[in-house]
Amino acid sequence: MNKCMERLYNGIIKENPTFVLMLGMCPTLATTTTAINGMGMGLTTTAVLIFSNLIISSLRKIIPDRVRIPAYIVIVASLVTIVQLLLQAFIPSLNESLGIFIPLIVVNCIILGRAEAYAAKNGPVESAFDGIGMGLGFTLGLTCIAVFRELLGSGSVFGIGIIPEAYNISIFGLAPGAFFVLAGLTALQNKFKMPSATNGAGGESVLACGGNCSRCTGSACMANHATLETRRLQAEEDALAAKKAAVAKKQAELSEKLDKKVD
Repeated sequence: MNKCMERLYNGIIKENPTFVLMLGMCPTLATTTTAINGMGMGLTTTAVLIFSNLIISSLRKIIPDRVRIPAYIVIVASLVTIVQLLLQAFIPSLNESLGIFIPLIVVNCIILGRAEAYAAKNGPVESAFDGIGMGLGFTLGLTCIAVFRELLGSGSVFGIGIIPEAYNISIFGLAPGAFFVLAGLTALQNKFKMPSATNGAGGESVLACGGNCSRCTGSACMANHATLETRRLQAEEDALAAKKAAVAKKQAELSEKLDKKVD
């Protein structure tokens, strides 16, 4: 149970997909025009995340390694189709507002990333809680951005008017407003040294480039692989040398005991 709670905390706070990992930026920027749309997109993605993690984890020992990515996409696509049909039947207004971004959940890097990084290596229960945590974290991120955009752009939150129309800043309801709000929230994270993909506040990286992805030029990948391979080989050599030294020491102790017995 502790591990399940840890997965929830990890997804909502420690590795929040929106504010920490900076994943799923396409729906984050495109669907957060209103708080209802942001929350709806987040909860839709959460449902897909939970069931995709659960199914992929249950089938992890059956799916061949060479075709695992196509298999994941087929599973996710089937779940997205089911969710879209349910939205069309029961919440047609939300389905119409989100539009093409519901089918695009299939290629959302959060879902495929959790399937590959966690669900394929852990049990169904833990994977389901991982999906819940990541989904709620994504929903929280989208809702926060959407609330700011709706409040500043149309003076309301969840359709409830708060700011008079004369004081609305209409650009926040348009595409540039999404970048402004995301940039502002990210700047606050960096200001307060909160964990983020952009502030480099993490621990020391083992990668040759230092692990600073915000300044990556894409030219250090081979150096990273070479460095890691060299370190792996060095660790194996050190372990072998330590094993040989232990065997030699044991043999020396045995020889010394035999010599004492002979004397």
